Amino acid sequence: MRNVLAGQVDHLPGRIVATSNEYPSGHRIARHRHRRSQLLYGAHGIMVVGTEAGRWMVPPERAAWIPAGMPHDVHVLAPISTRSIYVEPEVSAALPADCRVIGVSALMRELLLETLDLPLQADTADGSRPDLIYSLIVREIERAPVLPLDIPFPAEPRLAKRCRAYLAHPSPHDGIDDWCRDLAMSRRTFTRRFRAQTGTSFAQWCRQAAIFAALPRLAAGEPITALALDLGYESASAFTTMFKRLIGMPPSRYLATARAYAPAG
Repeated sequence: MRNVLAGQVDHLPGRIVATSNEYPSGHRIARHRHRRSQLLYGAHGIMVVGTEAGRWMVPPERAAWIPAGMPHDVHVLAPISTRSIYVEPEVSAALPADCRVIGVSALMRELLLETLDLPLQADTADGSRPDLIYSLIVREIERAPVLPLDIPFPAEPRLAKRCRAYLAHPSPHDGIDDWCRDLAMSRRTFTRRFRAQTGTSFAQWCRQAAIFAALPRLAAGEPITALALDLGYESASAFTTMFKRLIGMPPSRYLATARAYAPAG
């Protein structure tokens, strides 16, 4: 398998194509789309996949599923090693139709590692070894559990713009009354629309947004206690509890992961 730039994948032949890449912390892949659906797996490191509909956090050993034709971008928060499987839509009608973060089974992990040894343009004739490997990966994607690692954006442009601004600079002093005033909405109207369009409460959305915003600051070395208080948590333990619930690991392990794969010097 070879490293292939995002813009080159669509030119490769085959119903299923596998690639791998290494990206440093802070790397950004600009908004783009693929004609195939993409499974984007991070063997280590953390990344955020963004679309017009929201943001998806992808911790180590998890994967993002991005449907064919969906514009998306990627922001690497900790040095990452990726494996990507690109699947033509007609391969399976059972593959997800929406962007999501999925759990990766031990079997899928081994299959993804096995693709490293396959030629970029492998023989995928029915019954061949590459065909069997790719077919099993597709079946594992179909049955993979969905993980609650997304920050949904409302469909209404004004609400979505306000959400993006908050995600860029979350503040505990920026409350629901401030949002209502900025958007010229009553509290009742705002609350109803926000929940209807995001599927969550305003308070829960803000807590999740704070965790998303905390990741690059943690990787940059900011103390957990100071960061937790700055983001509006009552204590470092309250921040740690929410962090572990969303990311699947405590901040200390996230920091250890980020440092373990950081470049020397």
